[in-house]
Amino acid sequence: MSSFPAQPLSPLDGRYRTAVAGLTEYLSEAGLNRARVEVEVEWLITLTDASLFGSEPLSALDQERLRALYLDFGQEEIDWLAEKEAVTRHDVKAIEYLVRDRLETLDLGHLAELVHFACTSEDINSAAYALTVKRAALDVWLPALQSVISTLEQIAHEHKDAAMLSRTHGQPATPSTMGKEIGVFAWRLKRVAGQVEASDFLAKFSGATGTWSAHVAADPSVDWPALTAGFITKLGLGFNPFTTQIESHDWQVELYDRVRHVGGILHNLATDIWTYISMGYFAQIPVAGATGSSTMPHKINPIRFENAEANLEISSGLFATLSQTLVTSRMQRDLTDSTTQRNIGVAFGHSLLALDNLRRGLGEISLSRDVLLADLDVNWEVLAEAIQTVVRAEIAAGRSKITDPYALLKDLTRGRRVGAPELAEFVRGLDIGDDARQRLLALTPATYTGLAANVVDELL
Repeated sequence: MSSFPAQPLSPLDGRYRTAVAGLTEYLSEAGLNRARVEVEVEWLITLTDASLFGSEPLSALDQERLRALYLDFGQEEIDWLAEKEAVTRHDVKAIEYLVRDRLETLDLGHLAELVHFACTSEDINSAAYALTVKRAALDVWLPALQSVISTLEQIAHEHKDAAMLSRTHGQPATPSTMGKEIGVFAWRLKRVAGQVEASDFLAKFSGATGTWSAHVAADPSVDWPALTAGFITKLGLGFNPFTTQIESHDWQVELYDRVRHVGGILHNLATDIWTYISMGYFAQIPVAGATGSSTMPHKINPIRFENAEANLEISSGLFATLSQTLVTSRMQRDLTDSTTQRNIGVAFGHSLLALDNLRRGLGEISLSRDVLLADLDVNWEVLAEAIQTVVRAEIAAGRSKITDPYALLKDLTRGRRVGAPELAEFVRGLDIGDDARQRLLALTPATYTGLAANVVDELL
């Protein structure tokens, strides 16, 4: 009914396509089918290498020609599969027919019956999904995350000594430095990124119900568990030997929960940076030609962080659904995982888009140190913690007879502003040693940052 030409329904395939293009190599339908062809071809080579059922090992040239079926996989194969699947109504069977067809053109038609030999579709799918998810996660998504972490580390080092007023429960609290606060996010993200990098990517290859039944029927003399495990390992994957028809997807649940964990940390980063911008701690660098508001010319909106926040929420919801759905399969197999897994790319896509926005956004802000210092200068009461702690130390050392230093400072500072002169007068009247008094008199909110800068240097 529409006069529009064909349009993408998802913004990931439209407005944001450039930002997530790297994922389409792996997590698109074409990427999945290319990996399926790869698994079929490599299984055929494995069978011939073992000289099974009268076959002989293929020459290096023939192996190279076979591997070209997936290495050179392109539009011709995409179109061929679309036409064949319209007839077969089965995506993996179409893959089998494609490989058989290409064997004929390579004068290797005598090997046709070894294509998809003793395989269930989920043998092919489990390996193909493991390959595509591994490559997408480690080669595309993880480098984008590491780029954000690297940017955060640079900001942390640059501003490690930039004193700022902390706010616990939204209230003025012991000062920190902006570098240390940004560094906390880098530290958190690096830890979970390491877990993602160490993830398992598992596949099964044990037939219709995970028993190697057809394999043994064809040749009971072969150690099929060892042969299939070696095959999967050679693909660069981990082998799951104990399954139903499907690989149980537990490794996917673990991975998606970790990626969702990263998303939660990034969401916290986005909201904190947004808040710091609203407080004037960070100024946004104007981009030539950009418009912040259709009616208010002065505005520069923190759209990168808002966009990241929204995409992280979408990604988190999708990953949560994947984790919840994939962990269960009725009896030996049902098809709910098939439809669910087709959305893996969408979940990673929204996460990758958020990472792109965060990286860009972090490059478009500059720290307003004068605002930080001005904020500190009107909150001298945050030194109450330092004063009462020093007094407690003096009491413990026998240099003070004050009985309740916390209550003393609470009466002075709770719920009201206390200026520098008033605090100085208070300190001068304290029953403490002279060295302690001089340390407190020299202290300001801007210098009360403890080891914040050292933590950045030592831990990042």
